Amino acid sequence: MLKLIKPAKVYEQKAKEYINEFYKYNSQINGAGHLDKYLKESTYKKWLEYIKKLENTPEPGFVTASTYFLIENDEIIGMINIRHYLNESLLELGGHIGYSIRPTKRGNGYNKINLYLGLKKCQDLGLEKVLITADDNNPASYRTIEALGGILENKVELDNKETYRRYWINVSNALKENKNKYEQTGKDL
Repeated sequence: MLKLIKPAKVYEQKAKEYINEFYKYNSQINGAGHLDKYLKESTYKKWLEYIKKLENTPEPGFVTASTYFLIENDEIIGMINIRHYLNESLLELGGHIGYSIRPTKRGNGYNKINLYLGLKKCQDLGLEKVLITADDNNPASYRTIEALGGILENKVELDNKETYRRYWINVSNALKENKNKYEQTGKDL
């Protein structure tokens, strides 16, 4: 059964394997709470300290955020980062939620479950609506958002290069409409 858990020391090796898989497949890393940067420049322990600080007292320019591993059978399948509120920058690009699925597990519907479980965490935080953005060239990501009730507000072009889609999800509606798909078994691939 799939579940979201807070990162802990016990997952250090599995977290490294998770990030290394992105490098192996030359895949962009999103929604990992800067785990990749900490593993390159510092240590897993320092990353755990960083995400704990973000959840309690973020530095200026950052917002309070919670990071989770999506776990199945003790394997990290994905990650999700939930920002508790938005600053001006996140309102334009980034939103409340960033997520990722390891490259070898993509295309199997895992991210829909990841997002569903993340929306449950958003509800626990009292968030009624959440903003999620997706690269216009990443149909897997924006189809996941749409599958969970995301309503496209607009598209934003950055530096005349990349276009991002900005979606809003009504949290309680999304959870209610998708409960039968993702709640009981934790899996509807």
